[in-house]
Amino acid sequence: MRFLPELEHVKGKKIRLTVKQRGDKERVHFSSSEKSRVGCERGVRLVSPSEDQPLRSIMSQWKQIQQLEMRLLEHVDYLYDDNFPMDIRQGLASWIESQDWDTAVSDESMSGVLFTNLLSQWEKLRSQEQNFLQRHNMKIIQQQLQLKYTTNPAVMARVISTCLKEEQRILSSACMQEQGPLEKSLHNSVAFERQKNMDNRVAIIRGSVQLMDQAVKYIEDMQDDFDFRYKTLQSRESSERNSDMMKQEVTRLQEMLNRLDFKRKEVLSKMDVLLKEIDDLMTSQLNPELQDWKRRQQIAAIGGPLLTGLEQLQSWFTLTAQSLFQTKRQLDKLGELIVKVTYESDPIPLQKPQLEEKVKYLIYHLIKSSFVVEKQPCMPTHPQKPLIIKTGVQFTTKVRLLVKLPEVDYQLKVKTTFDKDLPPGRVSRQFFILTNNTKVMDIEDYSNGCLSVEFRHLQLKEKKYINGTKGNEGLLSVTEELHSLSFEACFTVQGLTIDLETCSLPLVVISNVSQLPGGWASVMWYNLLTDDPRSLGFFGNPPRANWSQLSEVLSWQFSTFAGRGLNKEQLSMLGEKLLGQHSSCGDFQVSWSRFSKENIPGKPFSFWMWLDSILELIKKHLLPVWNENYIMGFVSKEMERALLKDREPGTFLLRFSESHLGGITFTWVEHSDSGEVKFNSVEPYTKSRLSALPFADIIRDYKVISDGVVPENPLKFLYPDIPKDEAFGRLYNSQPSKVHPYIPSTLIPISELRSNASTTPTTCRSPEPPMTPGEFDMLNEQLCFDIDSMSSPYSE
Repeated sequence: MRFLPELEHVKGKKIRLTVKQRGDKERVHFSSSEKSRVGCERGVRLVSPSEDQPLRSIMSQWKQIQQLEMRLLEHVDYLYDDNFPMDIRQGLASWIESQDWDTAVSDESMSGVLFTNLLSQWEKLRSQEQNFLQRHNMKIIQQQLQLKYTTNPAVMARVISTCLKEEQRILSSACMQEQGPLEKSLHNSVAFERQKNMDNRVAIIRGSVQLMDQAVKYIEDMQDDFDFRYKTLQSRESSERNSDMMKQEVTRLQEMLNRLDFKRKEVLSKMDVLLKEIDDLMTSQLNPELQDWKRRQQIAAIGGPLLTGLEQLQSWFTLTAQSLFQTKRQLDKLGELIVKVTYESDPIPLQKPQLEEKVKYLIYHLIKSSFVVEKQPCMPTHPQKPLIIKTGVQFTTKVRLLVKLPEVDYQLKVKTTFDKDLPPGRVSRQFFILTNNTKVMDIEDYSNGCLSVEFRHLQLKEKKYINGTKGNEGLLSVTEELHSLSFEACFTVQGLTIDLETCSLPLVVISNVSQLPGGWASVMWYNLLTDDPRSLGFFGNPPRANWSQLSEVLSWQFSTFAGRGLNKEQLSMLGEKLLGQHSSCGDFQVSWSRFSKENIPGKPFSFWMWLDSILELIKKHLLPVWNENYIMGFVSKEMERALLKDREPGTFLLRFSESHLGGITFTWVEHSDSGEVKFNSVEPYTKSRLSALPFADIIRDYKVISDGVVPENPLKFLYPDIPKDEAFGRLYNSQPSKVHPYIPSTLIPISELRSNASTTPTTCRSPEPPMTPGEFDMLNEQLCFDIDSMSSPYSE
């Protein structure tokens, strides 16, 4: 089955995405003029779990993307270019989504295999194509991929991995009722209009410079004509100089010189105006656009929208630099002209030096600001948590020069330095780069020929101190100490020498993976609240964060690491847990200490440690269940009881434990013969239990022993009323053993419950680990349970 995407522009400024499916000729249209009629305000189709859940679960990510409204499809369209054509994403959608691109990014052999397989899959698809033109276009795409990635397939893996993650983020955000304040600030019509205006101004300047070329050429031709006539006049005999013809010729030469003087003044005046326009462009638009990109880079680093726009920035920088260098050549040409012809009050010698200084000044600042960190320092083992470096572990980073000119000396060496110019006493630990810290910038074929260099094998080592002391022991923790990585190079072009320097965003250096959660909290807090890349003393007095912004960042963590962000209700519960009663009082501010350092009242861990442990649990053990939206997750016990009390017996919901780090539990409702409502909660499952048995299988096989009664599974319906097997059937993993002549065995999770228990909600304790049927029979026959030892789930 194959899909051929077409983007059509139709009347009324509508954009229609047409998808043709071979065989049944299915056509799906999405128009910007019509809103999705399928239930989600932001355009993604949300189906009721009780109705179309099986269909949704098997729907590929790419098909879900196609059901977005046009406003979001435009963001998707922005992801795909020559680096990863949408044709390939469409044609090989299922195969692409089934590969582990994240691992391939840091595994060269795996990325090479995937690249070869992708080309093979594409060639197979191309051979089946009947349309000659389409087959030709597919061949060109294949050749472009081979040219770009044959020598470095890991780059392709990174591009595809990034696109897939951003698709997931777009799908996740589409289900939210509204964008958060941070994302709204990054995607708004004002930004798009600003960029259009920038395109227009750069194009006008380029046009003016081209016209200036013609004007200088006209002056040169005029001067050559004057020079020829003047020398001809001088060559005549002295006896002819008083003749009327000679006088007419002198008059004509004077007129030519007057016109030449006028044209020289006119060109110099236009150059002055042009340079003022370029100066204003750089000051009022180009530099702010660069700062905006750097800010978006910070937001992307902590899980925000995909960072885009660097290619556009490079285009603006390059076109502006080309205009300046062309103006410099025009001034050099004018300097050559005055060698042949000059005169009293000639404007070129008077104005040219000032204009040359202005051009050099603008070139200097343009190129100096074009030296940027394209990829912030990141350990390949933790690609989604940049800016955290562990000593002794390799990390990568990449710098780029946004000005692309043929005159550049390509032997541009870049040197890295750790904690350059760090004030003494600022940190208690000092580090140095253990590996080679100098590399030469090279041209990237896959990024339109820009100069860049990627350091792939940098490694830090802590300096040793005499007598075992580390010097100044500050009040900051290890994960609050901020460091930086500096990059230096010397740029030489057309006789101009420019010292380049830039630095990374502040880094957190850890020595043990147990410090990773705390380090990531620091990275999030810093990049949320400041855009200053050099504020290394930030945590000496960290500012507070507005809950509206912080909650958005927390939702990004779930969409980044778990594939689905948090909804309004889940964020509201988190706000109550962090802020108590204050969470309902507008946009309350949260202190750094309360978020990451202080323990939750009555608990031995902080709010962030609790939340991070849940993220790890989802990522490693609950991902399929989480992405099916089956885990309510963050719900208070009071709300849990309110939701379940009127439901059918056996209705249960899944929530994260508030008393355990990284625990998930389920609570179900029962009705006694007298009509009394009872709630039962199982002891939270942590990673140790979930490592033994998948969570969906636990739901399927869960049993309760009650006063010797035959064990039964009390879980019947996932809240609100989805039959258990309908919800989880596709997620069941373990199968009975088929090895003969042995009797098949299955791990069974069991809890103990006595019928004469208190009417208060009870916690069902599950043996650790789950038991085999034989063990279960022995337990059922021989053990006597002490129900008095059971505790209420609402005492957590």
